[in-house]
Amino acid sequence: MTTQLDDAQPAATSPAETGTPASASPLSAGLKPRHITMISIAGVIGAGLFIGSATAIRIAGPAVLIAYAMAGMLVVLVMRMLGEMATADPDTGSFSTYADRALGRWAGFSIGWLYWWFWVIVIPVEATAGAAILHGWVGSVPQWVFALVITALLMGTNLFSVANYGEFEFWFALIKVVAIVAFIGVGLLAILGLLPGSQVSGLGALTSHGGFMPNGFGAVIAAMLTTMFTFMGTEIVTIAAAESPNPVMGIRKAVNSVIWRISLFYLGSIFVVVSLVAWNADNLTERGSYQSVLDQIGLGGFSTVLELVILTAVASCLNSALYTASRMAYSLSARGDAPAGWSSTTRRGVPAQAIIASTAVGFLGVVGNYVLPGEIFGYLLATSGAIALFVYLVIALSQLRMRRELDAAGVQPAVRMWGFPGLTWLTIGFICAVLVIMAIRPGLRLELWLSLALAAVIVAIGVVRHRPSGHAAGDRSPADDSVASRWKCASTNGGVTSCPCASSSVAPRAAASSACGATAAIRPSRTARSIPVRPSGSAALRTTRSYCTEAEDGAFIALLCDRVSSAPAGRRRGAPSPRAPGSTARTAA
Repeated sequence: MTTQLDDAQPAATSPAETGTPASASPLSAGLKPRHITMISIAGVIGAGLFIGSATAIRIAGPAVLIAYAMAGMLVVLVMRMLGEMATADPDTGSFSTYADRALGRWAGFSIGWLYWWFWVIVIPVEATAGAAILHGWVGSVPQWVFALVITALLMGTNLFSVANYGEFEFWFALIKVVAIVAFIGVGLLAILGLLPGSQVSGLGALTSHGGFMPNGFGAVIAAMLTTMFTFMGTEIVTIAAAESPNPVMGIRKAVNSVIWRISLFYLGSIFVVVSLVAWNADNLTERGSYQSVLDQIGLGGFSTVLELVILTAVASCLNSALYTASRMAYSLSARGDAPAGWSSTTRRGVPAQAIIASTAVGFLGVVGNYVLPGEIFGYLLATSGAIALFVYLVIALSQLRMRRELDAAGVQPAVRMWGFPGLTWLTIGFICAVLVIMAIRPGLRLELWLSLALAAVIVAIGVVRHRPSGHAAGDRSPADDSVASRWKCASTNGGVTSCPCASSSVAPRAAASSACGATAAIRPSRTARSIPVRPSGSAALRTTRSYCTEAEDGAFIALLCDRVSSAPAGRRRGAPSPRAPGSTARTAA
């Protein structure tokens, strides 16, 4: 029997209530299920779909649909792997934490900092895009002022509470969903010849300008490399879900919906574009794919509405960039890999210092975009060009190892990777092939080499910083051969009473779930935390877990199930917080 808990994040408590210092306060569980749902559906759809897709269409013609399908399938497989690890142990550090445990401290350090860099670089890009739209409306205000104001406003909402981020993302995502569905609906009417005033109809544009694949399959591969990076951010839901009352359910729903999301929003809308607009139209890249369709079907007057939608998409991506960068910074700090202050939280459970530090780098990027020569800023952007592929590769390698350890421990996560290990190895091979293609294509070579240079520097720092003495997390020793044997728990009346310290090379929650029969999410951390637990087949119990400090060899060790007592009728000072809403214990055979 394996007990799985949907509740992996306790209700937020203030320092006064928990008896812990502010720096040890957990993040708030302020994201509601509807927030997680909308973030997973459309939270990261940015201006790239509305405008940038025209570049990919220009490269591959109508066969860009194949490019989107290939890139989308990669994302589906990667999300399946990440979902497996995240439902076994939800964590704000997401894949960085899993790499830390599966591959070694240096790997979690390296991919965490690369991911943080990716999103702080996104901040000036999205801020500048939004500022360009606003400057077009109010030309008297300098564009850089708009860029700084947009960034400052969204930083303010993130500093107030995580619920603010969730609420903004909910409405941003809803606007994007409505706009895309409306676009597809109107486009289908035009294709069927049912839209009055449309200059085009039918599917002729798919084949009438040199065929479906006018530039050959090589162009499809080139377009795939362009489209692949528009999917970056799908993984954010696994980070955000850790700040919700029921992370496992949110992650499971998000992972299971990836296929239809990509099919509808990307393949569906691009199908409308290439069916109604010639791929080699003169003004396609200047006008953007969506605006070109509106022009063709007699709705060009809705350009202002489209600009509002694009501005919403830009604000959404910027909002997510601020949130994601700050949470990765928080996670790195909690593991001792970033300034200690970044893991401190306010009374609302917000990592304020991490948000401010990440935004400060974004501000410098905004200023640099206008002050530095265009070529220099372009080099800075290029350093993040291949980070998405590095992230995907690390996720696959981490899952390859952790799945075996989960199986050895008898753990059944709520999400499991299909066709393991074959599909995992196939995904790794595909990512490596894409990196090779980037190395030989002139237009992408610079991005790859600059990204590799940045990665090499960070990896070197990570290896030096976490140089093993003995064996570190992610390294195996004879004592690690049996994961389950390392978790020995005594049981009294169905409740766990004690567990030893053990290496956390495997997701601690997963191993403890199998051996102890009852546990909530266990995260490698040096802070004390109170987590409510309802063990299967017993009365409601509350468990206080204390975490050991880092071992001398750099490996995280955790003391699990430190104390279990019957739940009192009322709360006491220093007692664990009440059970988070929606938390349930589920026993699976």
